[in-house]
Amino acid sequence: MSTAADLQTASLTERFQLKMLVESCLVLEEELATTRDIDLGMMAGAGIIPPPLARADALGLDEVLDALERAEAEWGEHFAAPRILRRLVAQGRLGQKSGQGFFAYPRPDDSFEQGEAVQLETRGETAIAWLNRPPANSISPQVIDELGRIWSHLQDGTTRALVIASANPALFSAGADIKAFTSMDERSGRQLIHEGHALLRSFGLSRIVTIAAVNALAIGGGCELAMACDVRIAALSATFGQPEINLGIIPGFGGTQRLARLVGESKALEMNLSGDAISAEDALDCGLVNAVVVDHELFDTALAWARKLGSQPPLAIEQIKRVSANGDLDAGIEAEKVAFAAVFASEDASEGISAFLQKRTAAFKGR
Repeated sequence: MSTAADLQTASLTERFQLKMLVESCLVLEEELATTRDIDLGMMAGAGIIPPPLARADALGLDEVLDALERAEAEWGEHFAAPRILRRLVAQGRLGQKSGQGFFAYPRPDDSFEQGEAVQLETRGETAIAWLNRPPANSISPQVIDELGRIWSHLQDGTTRALVIASANPALFSAGADIKAFTSMDERSGRQLIHEGHALLRSFGLSRIVTIAAVNALAIGGGCELAMACDVRIAALSATFGQPEINLGIIPGFGGTQRLARLVGESKALEMNLSGDAISAEDALDCGLVNAVVVDHELFDTALAWARKLGSQPPLAIEQIKRVSANGDLDAGIEAEKVAFAAVFASEDASEGISAFLQKRTAAFKGR
């Protein structure tokens, strides 16, 4: 039986949690921080787990709205439900149970034999490939294989657009799985590079429109995956970069080729030589992404782009993409493969990768 003290504690806890959510929503409305910033800050700075926005999504935003309306009646106007919460509920974005709230959540298809690292969800003529390989969605042989299997499955004539999104609210993809790559022999490594390039190249030759919904960190292989898509929509908290040079290697999945085509040779050379990341807004300014939106609108915006572009004539889409990608891209990719293999086998690459894994500063010798 609950004691009076237990009931008082529960009431105080609820009051604190609801007020914390109200303040978080007001920060969002005033565009002072993103959903990711707020929840990461509450976890890392205050030790509150689950953080307010993710907790609200888990409970159901409609249930939280009801709780706030009761709280306002009992405790006053400081508990009035924020405008953004009411809008999300009115739109049917109720959190985990609807697949979208403050964050987006996968609802994988039961009819498809799902992998462990990438899951398929279909919504009408739009498919979503959810990157779901904790902790960093690193591009590994498994990710390439499972994404390739999903892509093959979609070549059935009914899917018009594919959105590539992350099930991790903290990042899109933090690059290649270095440990997996270094454990492979030369033959299997070359095969992986070939298969990865073939998959990404096929994105640009298909009548299926591909859209990357980049919610946060997209570096190395994650940036290259996004660049292989027809359209890139970035959350405000997203960052992009090609940091391979810091490991003594070069981009291996098209970063030396597609980046220059998107941002120009000078900016691409700067990014590839410095290894520095750029913000979503800078990525928009230089042409790396097509649009930047506030974090909680990213997934719905990507779906809207998918539905719009996917409704165009499939044959025309395919031919526009093929002609637009014509030229020396294939030759450039072949040259990148050869250059990557040569650099990857160098002493500097071995030193750079070892230093990265050992968390120390690399000492490159130019051989």
